[in-house]
Amino acid sequence: MNIGICLDKSDFLYDIHSLVKSFFPDDDVSIYTDGDAEKCSTARDLLLCVNIPDYTDRKSAKDQLKRELYESLSELTGRTLPWGTLSGIRPTKIPMKMLEEGMSRGDIRDSIRETYLASDAKISLATDVAVNERRILENVPTGPDTYSLYLHVPFCPSICLYCTFSASPADAWQRYMDEYVDAVILEMERREMLGVLPDPSKEPVVCSARGRSPVTFYMGGGTPTALSPEQLDRLLTAAETYYDLGECLERTVEAGRPDSITEEKLEVLKKHRITRISVNPQTMNQKTLDLIGRRHTVEDTVRAFSLARRAGFDNINMDIILGLPGEELCDVENTLRQIESLGPDSLTVHSLAVKRASRLTKTLREEHMAGKIGDYSRYEGLSFHNSEAIIGAAYDAAYRMGMQPYYLYRQKNMKGGLENTGFAKRGCECLYNILIMEELQEIHAFGAGASTKVLSSGGRIDRIVNPKDVRTYLDRVAARR
Repeated sequence: MNIGICLDKSDFLYDIHSLVKSFFPDDDVSIYTDGDAEKCSTARDLLLCVNIPDYTDRKSAKDQLKRELYESLSELTGRTLPWGTLSGIRPTKIPMKMLEEGMSRGDIRDSIRETYLASDAKISLATDVAVNERRILENVPTGPDTYSLYLHVPFCPSICLYCTFSASPADAWQRYMDEYVDAVILEMERREMLGVLPDPSKEPVVCSARGRSPVTFYMGGGTPTALSPEQLDRLLTAAETYYDLGECLERTVEAGRPDSITEEKLEVLKKHRITRISVNPQTMNQKTLDLIGRRHTVEDTVRAFSLARRAGFDNINMDIILGLPGEELCDVENTLRQIESLGPDSLTVHSLAVKRASRLTKTLREEHMAGKIGDYSRYEGLSFHNSEAIIGAAYDAAYRMGMQPYYLYRQKNMKGGLENTGFAKRGCECLYNILIMEELQEIHAFGAGASTKVLSSGGRIDRIVNPKDVRTYLDRVAARR
């Protein structure tokens, strides 16, 4: 459908658009005020007219308006949303604040249900996460004088069908990987280069961390283990050279793709005292793996996980994605059974977010027309299905494995209007995930597409983002030698 939203003034424009889009995730939704109606003259299948009342308390007015709009949309569609009127990416902020104010769980439930119309299940989940976050962070240094160190490796064995991250195919960049490692090392050595600015003529922002150890260390991607053992060793050695990692509470490498994990690379990670790794299958259904372009087998996942256990890793995470093309509840249950048999220490449950930039929604047909996809028929008529029953099955599996939810966030365009949740056994939670999500400290980040966060006075967060394009990043770093 083509849906228009006409406002009499521009107040709450983003919130209203987000709420309507939540009810109509697969439809074209545009919003405009009376003054620019001519910009949206396309014929509408549905036109919603919203009048913004005068108000003195902005938050109360916004909450009331969203409740009224929600009830109208719910009646129109016959649907309710698991998170009610909540559209922010961090719903746990609400119960966290209430817990800090001393409210009981019952009062928190009643307040969120009344204000935001969220389901009891989601309120309970968000409150559980907030309780666990508070416990985990109780003795973790936070604030403007603390930071975590992040290194980004933007290479993957292949690019997944749904991917919108800063990642490049390893085969195409193989001959530049040494140059890339050199560039990241140079960034760490020349700390004033932290965050290559969009305008090279400007003075670089200095994030001095001398004399301070990072709270956590995280190497992500992409797939860091797309690097060779020697390249991994050089990068980790440099991190230990230019940063004092001795007091790190956690050292994580998102090994990720099972087809990139070898005994030699695991030995390098153990040598550098990496405490937490990921072996991410996303699904344990071979048909889906082939469809999304993972280029590894279910057996590869089992092999990589077993290798990591034999290498001595006792904190292994696994990621799964719900809502992958063609997967229904029975497929997800198969994935969960196999993951339970392996017994990871944490499980991250993602709900697929089909973004405009992804190949799923933008280029599949174009690639077929260009001859890059031979058998296009397997992509036609695919469904992308997630539901509370599917995500509930994943959560039940996590609980059976002795895990509790410890971080949670939402994104736009998530299938089923659901969420991403990290589960872990006690003591196996990823501190970095919590710290970056709650923005409780600075993040000093290196590599193509890496995003540095600097806490300024007054609590404002400034972001300095490196170029995502690998070649651009390498040229920028070379220009500052």
